[in-house]
Amino acid sequence: MSSVEPPAIPPNPPEWFASHTSDIDDWPIASVLAAKGDNRIAVVLPALDEEETVGEIVTAIRADLTQPGRRLVDEVIVVDSGSQDATAAVAAESGARVIHPGAVLPEIPSRRGKGEAMWRGVAATDADIVVFVDADLRAFDSRFVVALLGPLLSDPHVQFVKAAYDRPPTDPTLPSNGGGRVTELMARPWISAFWPDLAPVLQPLAGEYAARGSLLRQLPFRCGYGVDLGLLLDTYRMAGADAIAQVDLRRRWHRHSDLASLGRMAAEVMATALDRLKADGRLPADVPISEQLWQPQRLERGVTIQVHDVDTDERPALADLVQKVHEPTK
Repeated sequence: MSSVEPPAIPPNPPEWFASHTSDIDDWPIASVLAAKGDNRIAVVLPALDEEETVGEIVTAIRADLTQPGRRLVDEVIVVDSGSQDATAAVAAESGARVIHPGAVLPEIPSRRGKGEAMWRGVAATDADIVVFVDADLRAFDSRFVVALLGPLLSDPHVQFVKAAYDRPPTDPTLPSNGGGRVTELMARPWISAFWPDLAPVLQPLAGEYAARGSLLRQLPFRCGYGVDLGLLLDTYRMAGADAIAQVDLRRRWHRHSDLASLGRMAAEVMATALDRLKADGRLPADVPISEQLWQPQRLERGVTIQVHDVDTDERPALADLVQKVHEPTK
């Protein structure tokens, strides 16, 4: 096995944190709107069975950020990944442009997955800046969108802005449990070990972030829950830590998953990290990595094992896809 040079530990990580972290109150809508210029801005919500929350989010964005004199957002897109409830209808009634994955790039068979929906959402818009918002947020505040846009509109060097926040437990009166269980037990240790430049990113798995469309169209998208980490690591690889910023949104709420579901999410996050280590040449490309997760399940009497496939599928960069479509045939 060939030896791989370990990544250099940044000399002073707090310097990045201090210069690349801002607060939601630092970005009043008037100043962000004044900096918009000719940029077209789209908000994309990947959604699956979110009828209880998606309407409130779309309504808030349209009421606060799309009206004359306050038109910060040009379009709100909900990508419905085959919901079995009324997600699509609620989103449309609230004023969103609702698309189904199969209607975008129809020559590529669609599938479920958060990253798949995000990839199709980017493909469906020509916006200069895209803001992603999870569709299951509760007590949504449209200032989240404003604040995430602030660093991008005020600094041309910034390419990618992550949300930071406290994620309360199920009972919002209890103290925060940090970034959530998958973040604290999986993502943060991996990032600290292998991508220490990104260690000060408070919420590497946050579903709320904004990026320049030109960047997003150059990045591959993991189809499943590895998408958030994948985009962060690929942005770092392509543009460096100085192109990344974060904004503290204070607190945000969404539904909590059970431990077994979180285990499956964690497996996808780990698989993404392993694939990026291979791409960086820090893990041999021929190292076999299982794409299955075994989880015990307690029965009324005894225990059984459930085997789950780990979603490692990935969509190519849209820029590469468009280039291939337009290549002359020989």
